[in-house]
Amino acid sequence: MPINQSRTRARDRGNVLGRPEFLSLNQPLRSSSGENRGASRRVGQAKSHQSQQSDPPHVPTDGAKDRKEPQRMPEEDCMQLNPSFKGIAMNSLLAIDIHLSKRLGVCAYTSSSWGSVRSMVTLLALTGHGITWICGTLVCLTRSNTLAGQEVLVNLLLALILDIMTVAGVQKLVKRKGPWEMSPGLLDYVAMDVYSFPAAHASRAAMVSKFLLSHLVLAVPLRILLVMWAFLVGLSRVLLGRHHVTDMACGFALGLLHFSLVEMVWLSSSACQTLISIGTLSWSPFR
Repeated sequence: MPINQSRTRARDRGNVLGRPEFLSLNQPLRSSSGENRGASRRVGQAKSHQSQQSDPPHVPTDGAKDRKEPQRMPEEDCMQLNPSFKGIAMNSLLAIDIHLSKRLGVCAYTSSSWGSVRSMVTLLALTGHGITWICGTLVCLTRSNTLAGQEVLVNLLLALILDIMTVAGVQKLVKRKGPWEMSPGLLDYVAMDVYSFPAAHASRAAMVSKFLLSHLVLAVPLRILLVMWAFLVGLSRVLLGRHHVTDMACGFALGLLHFSLVEMVWLSSSACQTLISIGTLSWSPFR
């Protein structure tokens, strides 16, 4: 009996160790493999640390710099976010000028509100064209028989040439387009009146009217008509959509400046006769 009981206890103990929760007790220890894995992990970390130390520092490329630059706010943009009072005033005046010029361009096209009188306004603007005045001055100069008349006409011709050259130079520098961006005509190309600022017709009309008022004896009604003609010539180009209102105003100011310059360098009668002789190929330096 005692022997059978001891065998039964040994068998029951073997069954208890065979349960799933006690299986880890029956397996051999794997400390050696765990130590090997830990050692290999430490060796790998040491190698990676050495490779990081040996590699050169990363230098950002140009592409990376370009990608980072838009994130920064340049000083120019910061200044534009806070414009000055002068900049706001100038932009406001330009906006008003463009809006008013477009509203006044009632004869810009035949389909405009005043398109029926476009031909009359074009004819009025033609009376202030540079080619018209130069040709008219040359015709009057060939028909003039007095020294005083020739003196006035020669100085007027020089004033017209000065006006055309100065306006063309300023227009070439500024290169401002008209409010309707219309292509210039053939006569405009001949007179070098291609851009909008300053208005060549307004400058020429102001200079010619001031010149005639100063050197011709005219009645009061003719003086009033001459001043009205100069203003209407400058306004006609605005009505046709060729110029802005500020172009016309600056053109008037530039024409008065041209008149002052011509008065300062006024040519005498003898100098005018010399120029006429050269122009007619009848001048002789030994006369």
